Amino acid sequence: MTDSRKQIKIYTGVVKRTTKEKECYEKEATQLAEKLEKMKADGKDEHDIKKQGEVLQESRSMVPDTTKRLKKAVNDLSELLKKESDLDGTEEYTEAVAALKAAEPHLA
Repeated sequence: MTDSRKQIKIYTGVVKRTTKEKECYEKEATQLAEKLEKMKADGKDEHDIKKQGEVLQESRSMVPDTTKRLKKAVNDLSELLKKESDLDGTEEYTEAVAALKAAEPHLA
């Protein structure tokens, strides 16, 4: 495998992992918000509700950081693909393009 193909594979892995990480943080934040609302509706202890709120905020704070890292990873991979356009049609290139498309909805 050429060095360029190896680089594409590495950058593709970064985009895939960061996309998955962002999905997990968003899902976790949604679940924690639902749990917090249920705790409030059930009249749970105020201290427990406050702690759950803190956990929710911590989870939500990870989303912007992950989005920033995902944007950088997408940009880096896109630039690499532009430079290595002669590899279009290879397995690594095709996989990289698919990873970029999968990451698109998570860039906002």
